[in-house]
Amino acid sequence: MRQETVSKDITVIGGGLAGICAAIAAARLGQQVALVQNRPVLGGNSSSEVRVWVCGATAHGINRYARETGIMGELFLENQYRNPEGNPYIWDLVMLEAVKAETNITLYLNTDVHEVEAVGDESDRIITAVTGWMMGSERRIRFESPVYLDCTGDGLIGFLAGARFALGREARSEYGEEWAPEIADNITLGSTLLFYTKDAGMPVSYVPPSFAKDISQTSIPLRRVIKSGDSGCHYWWIEWGGEHDTVHDNELIRDELWSVIYGIWDYIKNSGKFDADNMTLEWIGSLPGKREYRRFTGDYVLNQNDIISQREFPDAVAFGGWSIDLHPPQGMYAEASGSKHLHADGVYHIPFRSLYSVNVRNMLMAGRDISASHVAFGTTRVMATCAVIGEAAGTGAALCAAKGIPPRELHAGHLEELQQTLLRQDASIIGLRSSDAGDLARSARVTASSTLTGISITQPGDSHPLEADVALLLPVDPALDGLELLLDVAGDTEITVELWDTGRKENYVPKTLQSAATVQLAKGEAQWVTLPLMWRPAEPQNAFIIIKANAALTLYHAVEAHSGVLIFFKTEESHVSKELEDHSPDQPVVLWQMQGFTRRPFCCRTLAPTAAYEADKTVNGYHRPFGGPQQWSSELIEDGRPEWLQLEWEQPQTLAEIHFTFNDDVNEDLVNLHHHRTPFRILPELVRDYRVEVLGTEGVWSEIAHVAGNRRRKNVHRLDTPVQALAVRIWIEATNGSRYAEVLEVRAYAEAASMGRS
Repeated sequence: MRQETVSKDITVIGGGLAGICAAIAAARLGQQVALVQNRPVLGGNSSSEVRVWVCGATAHGINRYARETGIMGELFLENQYRNPEGNPYIWDLVMLEAVKAETNITLYLNTDVHEVEAVGDESDRIITAVTGWMMGSERRIRFESPVYLDCTGDGLIGFLAGARFALGREARSEYGEEWAPEIADNITLGSTLLFYTKDAGMPVSYVPPSFAKDISQTSIPLRRVIKSGDSGCHYWWIEWGGEHDTVHDNELIRDELWSVIYGIWDYIKNSGKFDADNMTLEWIGSLPGKREYRRFTGDYVLNQNDIISQREFPDAVAFGGWSIDLHPPQGMYAEASGSKHLHADGVYHIPFRSLYSVNVRNMLMAGRDISASHVAFGTTRVMATCAVIGEAAGTGAALCAAKGIPPRELHAGHLEELQQTLLRQDASIIGLRSSDAGDLARSARVTASSTLTGISITQPGDSHPLEADVALLLPVDPALDGLELLLDVAGDTEITVELWDTGRKENYVPKTLQSAATVQLAKGEAQWVTLPLMWRPAEPQNAFIIIKANAALTLYHAVEAHSGVLIFFKTEESHVSKELEDHSPDQPVVLWQMQGFTRRPFCCRTLAPTAAYEADKTVNGYHRPFGGPQQWSSELIEDGRPEWLQLEWEQPQTLAEIHFTFNDDVNEDLVNLHHHRTPFRILPELVRDYRVEVLGTEGVWSEIAHVAGNRRRKNVHRLDTPVQALAVRIWIEATNGSRYAEVLEVRAYAEAASMGRS
């Protein structure tokens, strides 16, 4: 047996998305990281071994402007480009390449950590080493670090270290959660196996194995949706084990799931109820995808009330937006729907105090084992949310390692540094404004070649009969002094509109009525109708304008998207089958949805100028929509002319590093294995070709960077030799399809501090 000892600044155990993002985040901040994974591939439940969709705050498009940024955002964008077919093996490659690109990460695959050395009493433990066995290589490896991250999902490392944890469902009285049971129990969410099918192009027979379950003798065909041609995560509801121990009974659970999958396929192929003659099984999972096990106790336990109230935490370091999604204990055999969902009015916030152990001094956690109640865990468990939690925990671990302090001390004395570091790295925090004292861009005067000063969406495409209420969301900055809509009017009638605010700036649902108007209309086609809606909010925010149903009226969809402008459709029923999922339609984000019209707003014009797209938005501290688009946008680009954005200082500045964050439309819902197909490999709004110049103290412009074929949201340019400059200018020569040049944020630094990709 080969014995080894590895000493690193940080050891991350678990190579799912939480562990990947934690390791990359820490490595980019200059720390040496060991990333230890017990499987031959990275990705955890999202890998080709399990093949679960990477879902997150968008909630399959229910939440607006909610797609994750930072490292998870990079993975989404790269996968969209490299893997438009949603091939699970290409997704494996995207994740592996992201890890291998970081020279500060040493990756240990096939290494199962099952020994932990810790010292101290029950209330104050310290991990001194963890040891793993590298399967197939006969290597016993001891990992020594001052900081450890448990990203194992099941929480094995913290458990062996003596970390406090919860398992099962808390009683309702513990956190005052409406969805908790009256009495605590050990029930968890179950595990799932998935399967893939394909059309063989010729008849294929199927003889089920002896252990296949006859599902016609179960409630499954009556309570669940089975279709020939569906595969993968369409069968997420093949779930079982919630009334068992999902770790110690893992083999039992797998065997039961196998028996049902082979039985479902027997039902599809041989019952005569489906058109499946040419269909064959292509792949069946052998590793159950676990949803829930241990949840460690941190300095704060996130609970249902925090989620639904969208509680604002002073130590917010990440966000989520998936519904509280709980499943019946009986899983696929339950009489109830496969899941029930409780949505907040928008995204919610996750505190740093939930990412480190209350009693193991040098352990942070990320993924599904963070400090949350069973009910709150029903939303934090989805993988894109686990990923942004991982980036936050990894960033915290890097600062702890650099300063030689535990996470609790980092929270107490260096919280602002943690949050500002996350923002600098483009991490997923909503509503937190940059206050980075080192960012020279904050003191610059910003100008542009042109600026979009009004919303004028005038090129009509498909018509839309106004048979039900619809809504239009647009930024109001500083005021709305009337709105025009393009309408067909079948006969003399009237149109009624209501203007609502959205309450919180991260929300996109109607909250408080601010104005209303009814206008008499005469018969006519394609006429611009003026609506006397007036609103001057105390500070810039979005207006949610409801257009009341009238069968005599027809609106027009525009032929292209417009940043900051969305449309919604009112639905009285849940958007999915009650047999599978139960989303109550009285929840605002369920009631108002985009229904596939993400990039097709209604033709409209505002009558007053807007400041929502001014150049100085790029240095206002926000890097994603929040109460408005928070970006610079040029006027419509004509004749292929380049547009420019310029930062200018009164006195020369030393420039060593310049950051540009481009618009990747975080309203667009991307899913790694394609729950739905997106028609483009690169987001059209992303800047494609650009060059960067600096104005030296002698008054001469010099080019310092020229990029062609960009497909990234964030680009960092580091100068080999810092320069003295009076101004910096970016020339945008082409986008990836949009007719506007758009930039979200510009940063400039006198020292090249960040370690990420450039």
